[in-house]
Amino acid sequence: MEKQTAEIPGDAPLGDRTNMVFSGSFVTYGRAKFLVTGTGMDTEMGRIAALLKSTEEKKTPLQVSLDQFGRKLSIGILILCGILFAVSVLWRREDVMNAFLFAVALAVAAIPEALSSIVTIVLSFGTRKMARENAIIRKLQAVEGLGSVSVICSDKTGTLTQNKMTVQKLYTGGRIISAGEADFHDALQEPLLRTALLCSDATVNESGEVGDPTEVALVRLGEAYGVDEEETRRRWPRLTEIPFDSDRKMMTTVHRFSGGLMMVTKGAVDVLLDRSDISPEERAEVERVNERFSQEGLRVLAFACRPVDSTAVTLDDEDHLTFLGVVAMMDPPREESKAAVAECIAAGIRPIMITGDHKVTASAIAREIGILTPGTQAVEGAVLDGMSDEELREFVPGVSVYARVSPEHKIRIVRAWQDRGCLVAMTGDGVNDAPALKQADIGVAMGITGTEVAKDAAGMVLTDDNFATIVQAVKNGRNVYANIQRAIQFLLSGNAAGILTVLYASLMNLPVPFAAVHLLFINLLTDSLPAIALGLEPHTDAVMHQKPRPRNEGLLTRSFLTSVVAEGLVIAAATITAFHLGLRESAAVGSTMAFATLCLARLFHGFDCKAPEPVILTRRFWNNRALLAAFAVGAVLLGSVLAVPVLRPLFEAAALSGAQALWIVGLAFGSMLVIQLLKALRTRR
Repeated sequence: MEKQTAEIPGDAPLGDRTNMVFSGSFVTYGRAKFLVTGTGMDTEMGRIAALLKSTEEKKTPLQVSLDQFGRKLSIGILILCGILFAVSVLWRREDVMNAFLFAVALAVAAIPEALSSIVTIVLSFGTRKMARENAIIRKLQAVEGLGSVSVICSDKTGTLTQNKMTVQKLYTGGRIISAGEADFHDALQEPLLRTALLCSDATVNESGEVGDPTEVALVRLGEAYGVDEEETRRRWPRLTEIPFDSDRKMMTTVHRFSGGLMMVTKGAVDVLLDRSDISPEERAEVERVNERFSQEGLRVLAFACRPVDSTAVTLDDEDHLTFLGVVAMMDPPREESKAAVAECIAAGIRPIMITGDHKVTASAIAREIGILTPGTQAVEGAVLDGMSDEELREFVPGVSVYARVSPEHKIRIVRAWQDRGCLVAMTGDGVNDAPALKQADIGVAMGITGTEVAKDAAGMVLTDDNFATIVQAVKNGRNVYANIQRAIQFLLSGNAAGILTVLYASLMNLPVPFAAVHLLFINLLTDSLPAIALGLEPHTDAVMHQKPRPRNEGLLTRSFLTSVVAEGLVIAAATITAFHLGLRESAAVGSTMAFATLCLARLFHGFDCKAPEPVILTRRFWNNRALLAAFAVGAVLLGSVLAVPVLRPLFEAAALSGAQALWIVGLAFGSMLVIQLLKALRTRR
């Protein structure tokens, strides 16, 4: 917003009396001179653009983990395959080409190259579910990132509250009057209520509400008592006005009453008190009432008036006013906000309110919905100006409410939490919120009231502007991450079983347990289908009983690797047993039994990966139709390879007896039972 100095009227020298206007403003009548005080990056818009340019988007924990995991896994498997190739050629004296082809096939089978596709598919399904629940994901990685959020910085108006201001109380004539007792015919109340309708631009009709929510609340009060704002404005038409200005915190209009011209003004209580002719005792009483209303979470507007001789009023005329009283209104909290905040706290997520409202008003709302808790405080943004980044990093844990903040304050608050190792979500709707939305790990823009700039900088857009939707998105994000973990666990433990089987055969100088085509069959069919199905595991509320995953925690945690290795060993043991049973007859039968057992055991293993606890005797065993379908398809394909004579040569499979087929099924199913037993023991411990 390019600042310019406007001078009205036009003959006086520029600089005597100034108002700040911004680029994009419209001059609807009159004439003026303008002095440009800033262009390009020196303007308000330029400052915001500089903030946007200086902030960088962050990678989510999953992106970082997968990058590190993929690099380490690829190097490890290539080294292992190189060792196996050397052993095959130098120790077992196998043909170099056959050994090389087997090493390549093992590398292809061991590296879960479908992982990136599976992660993308799971994230895509997560975005579709979130879209149905009023959260539009603009950046795919934000789905998983939401699940790791440990701090949510939220605006108050419209997100935690309903953005529907309603008048609650009046103060005039030395007494407090509830909105339900307002009387437009009372001699004391009528000037205040009439001024509230005249000194506003909002309209309410069958088409809806138009105007600032605060002014709409004033109009609604009049309509509740049969006083129409349009009729009132026709009776006392506006002759001129001095529009509201955030620096003056006032708005003034001039009307012709029966006694002559009258200037009516509304604005902040402290500003109008300074400009009114009022006794010290009356002023003290108004300030006491204002403080009381603010502590109740009410937004307070003051009204005043004075006779004037001409419609050509200036800023200098906004003085020596007659104080009429105040109107206190509230933007009530959303009914679901309190429950959503409580769910956040239970899930280990810290909710923070950042607002432009007065500190006392913001504190009252935050206290009501559970954000401002004992041991934390509310501060104004100006407090942050004198702090270094290190001081702010130590300061933020004790603050739950920030009032009167600037765009720079928002960025510093977000960075301070990030420096503490937290993953931060930030909500916003205005152009000035865009830098903070980009700085945050997850920027959340408002779909109803948000600007296009804010939406473009955000990773997620709320179509209902509701804080509860963010909490639901966090729940979905945690479930999506859990599903991705299940898919990765399935892939790694199954691949580990195949590698362990090959290592065993090499060390024991046994025949190669798998043909290259076996490994490719496992890789393409029994890997991908169950892994994708696990990514579609139904979501549960249990994830919100856990604490957020630490920002620096990698994917391969000790407990995760322990599970992968233990489950891989169990499946490998079943595969090796089948291999030995087949070797009694021939190497071809042994290879076929090992291949079939590994395939079927991995299909059963999909059910093991559904949960960290045993599920075999629960309804959860059957609740994933996609996994049941993947198991059925995999079993049918495997059965076809073993049973259809024309397919056996293609897959280097030998004919098996009925007893050998039963051994395959028993060993594969038994591996699932053993893993379920291990989960039961781990859960009990």
